[in-house]
Amino acid sequence: MTAEGVPVRVMLLADTHVPARARDLPAEVWAAVEAADVVVHAGDWVGVALLDALESRSRRLIGVYGNNDGPPLRARLPEVADAVLGGVRLSVIHETGPSTGREARCAARFPGRDLLVFGHSHIPWDTVAPGGLRLLNPGSPTDRRRQPHATYMTATLHGGAINDVLLHRIPR
Repeated sequence: MTAEGVPVRVMLLADTHVPARARDLPAEVWAAVEAADVVVHAGDWVGVALLDALESRSRRLIGVYGNNDGPPLRARLPEVADAVLGGVRLSVIHETGPSTGREARCAARFPGRDLLVFGHSHIPWDTVAPGGLRLLNPGSPTDRRRQPHATYMTATLHGGAINDVLLHRIPR
């Protein structure tokens, strides 16, 4: 399923904050989890129960801990995760620092990578750094803060390319 020649449907999440900001993920998000080949979570889970649920309901889960994740989550998740999916060299981290200079800073920190998924800000982000590193932040499906919508992303990784990146807005 994750060979370079086979398209990989990826679902991107971050900043779920369950159960602090929501009791559970919205039904639309769970449907996207179950439809994806790989779920990527860029930290700030808050509760271990969500990690357990995502592990049981997803085909494959790649996740990292965030600044709001305590010792039980940090014991099970890395600060940075790396994988190759559909020929795309992927890294996942929670926090990348201020938006000013983010692309250059991340390109220097993650050389040789094609895609960096991050969270922390709850603000959706889709840019390309010098050298071609794509940076994606799916926002938050549960805690939109000052954003007009709660969000998550999906993408298809195939043949080393990042395709069909979609930002999904969750109706209130």
